[in-house]
Amino acid sequence: MIIKKYIVNSMNEAMTRIRYELGKDAVIISQRKIRKQGIKGFFGKKVIEVTAAADNTKKDNDNIIYSIDKFKKAIEKEELFLHDNGNTPKPLAKEKIVKNNDNNLEIIKEMHDIKNLISDMMNKKDIENNKIKSEIQNKLEDNDINDKVIENILNEVKKIDEDIEETKKVKIAIEKMISISKAEMKGPIVLVGPTGVGKTTTIAKLAGKFSLIDKKRVGLITIDTYRIGAVEQLKTYADIMNIPFKVIFTLNQIETALESMKDCDVILIDTTGRSSKNIMQISELRAFVEKIKTDNIHLVLSCTTKNKDIDSIVQGYSVLGYNNIIITKLDETSTYGSILNILYSAKKPLSFITTGQNVPEDIKNISASEISSLILGEDSIC
Repeated sequence: MIIKKYIVNSMNEAMTRIRYELGKDAVIISQRKIRKQGIKGFFGKKVIEVTAAADNTKKDNDNIIYSIDKFKKAIEKEELFLHDNGNTPKPLAKEKIVKNNDNNLEIIKEMHDIKNLISDMMNKKDIENNKIKSEIQNKLEDNDINDKVIENILNEVKKIDEDIEETKKVKIAIEKMISISKAEMKGPIVLVGPTGVGKTTTIAKLAGKFSLIDKKRVGLITIDTYRIGAVEQLKTYADIMNIPFKVIFTLNQIETALESMKDCDVILIDTTGRSSKNIMQISELRAFVEKIKTDNIHLVLSCTTKNKDIDSIVQGYSVLGYNNIIITKLDETSTYGSILNILYSAKKPLSFITTGQNVPEDIKNISASEISSLILGEDSIC
């Protein structure tokens, strides 16, 4: 067993060095963030300490098993040949026949012993593979990934080239499950979702991103007149960013509000949080969304949403015709499996994630690779 420690700036750097020095079968034993001492103890920077190990006998064992497997087939052919010869009468002396039969029986016994040895070795390999599978499954379960998604990941892992290390296989399988939105951010954009997922704050972050960073003309509309303080909160953001703001109380006011913002590149529309189980409330919200006449509708869900509630929310809001997902509050959890659970259940692409309360900094697009790194602990939000 070879064990080495690496001080690196990223996990990608670590993986590259580990594969180069220890080979593709090396495994990571531990990883932790440390602060590297700078000049005279100051100006230190955070780095990653990674410990990896490689079994220098694994490759030899694999070759042996491969060779034995080929030999096993040869043995079976030879054994059949010996049985056939032993059962074929020949005009030989009795003593010679007995002697030949004894020799054949001895050879057959030796062949059986070798076959049993091969079987034991193959069983050990199966046990090792099952152990790896169990470790992967435990890691996924620790990240609150539900059973259906784990089964999907493990099935994908089986299809991937055996020469690739297990962690890389899992990463590839996870990335295959993630679709990233390519929706163009223009015209009316509606955010829907249950109470408490952060729709209003997300609207403010998007408004800040589009107006302050992307330099687009942005308008804000809210139909959330039920929640105390919601209108004032959004109006405050609109005043700070100096963008137009309208409050909608009835269906008849929607067209007028949209017409007043026809010069805007983007019109962000906040909606009332509703329970996905309340059919009447969802129907009322649906009437507003249909009146807006847009195909840019984003379902907002929190990364802290319970697994048991995800399917219910996703199905309950499906009547609104949402075609994108925004996942919020990644800063409020230490596991990110719910991202996969939500996307698997909704079967819709991910448009944005939010990672804090700062407007507009804490909203961003994210890649499938970055999400898989979060789930596997190769990266962090903070």
